[in-house]
Amino acid sequence: MLGNRKATGRRLPTLAGVSWLPDRVDLRIRILAWAALVTQTLIVGTGGAVRLTGSGLGCPTWPLCTDASLVATPEMGVHGAVEFGNRLLSIVVGIVAVALVIALWRLRARRDLFVPAVVILALTVLQGLVGGISVRVRLDPSVVGLHFVASAVLVALATVVVYRVVRGPRGALAVPGWFAGVTHLTSALVAITVVVGVLTTGSGPHAGDDVAARNGLDSELLQHIHSWPAYALFGLTFVLVVIALARRLPPRWFLLALLGVELVQIAVGLVQARNGLPPLLVGIHMVLACILVAVMTAVVLSLRSGPAADGLRTAAEGTAADRAPRRGTPASDR
Repeated sequence: MLGNRKATGRRLPTLAGVSWLPDRVDLRIRILAWAALVTQTLIVGTGGAVRLTGSGLGCPTWPLCTDASLVATPEMGVHGAVEFGNRLLSIVVGIVAVALVIALWRLRARRDLFVPAVVILALTVLQGLVGGISVRVRLDPSVVGLHFVASAVLVALATVVVYRVVRGPRGALAVPGWFAGVTHLTSALVAITVVVGVLTTGSGPHAGDDVAARNGLDSELLQHIHSWPAYALFGLTFVLVVIALARRLPPRWFLLALLGVELVQIAVGLVQARNGLPPLLVGIHMVLACILVAVMTAVVLSLRSGPAADGLRTAAEGTAADRAPRRGTPASDR
């Protein structure tokens, strides 16, 4: 074990043979950060396909697909193929999570990057276990719902890594305190909307398999309840967009994106509710929920300026000060 002295004089352990790892945020880390976000979102799509095609027990055991086979067999048909395909993608998700932690090893002093990457890896492993448990308990809706909530958290964490890789460490609060407070209230409405949506799906017809139980709640009533925080979220987002554009606040572009996602999500929700919850629209609704979480996370992160923005602001202020005429200075010296 060798030592690597920092500017503070403290030594960080450096494992032999890791000199080829990035010592700064470079293209490799950027690619892995985006790959983590994309794969964590895609797995929601394929997981939704498993559920919406009734393939939840296409592989009736876990971690094997059957008692005698690791992979799906031709006799298992399309359901086995769909479920096993989702399991294969989960392996890719895990590989990306491991690779991201390894790539950030020499940058572990950047806790804003390394800590969320480690949590992503830990939750990804936990997700695999939860997925296995859901098969073991015959797709109990509470376990399946937990599976989705964990995915939403993973998408948020992956968004944090992507944002910090692109924008750098967080800086000072770049918006008024009341604006930040309203933004955090908006993010709470996103969380409530997602959780109520999970309960609504758990009461509906898409159980993942004909033998799977439902949570016993009134599906039609829950669809109405689910819309309440969603409409409140849309209204609050609209207000934030107007204020951010009028005052040229940093989150304005992310807020516009958030408003766009909400409009599409509301439209899909209304159409699916009025047409008997067609599987394709339900699947789109699930993926949009994760995109909503990602964009909301970016909005919250953009409340604080990065060091690059702080530096530009300081430089601009210094230039303006240099150009301003000093009181009492002779005109010939100005």
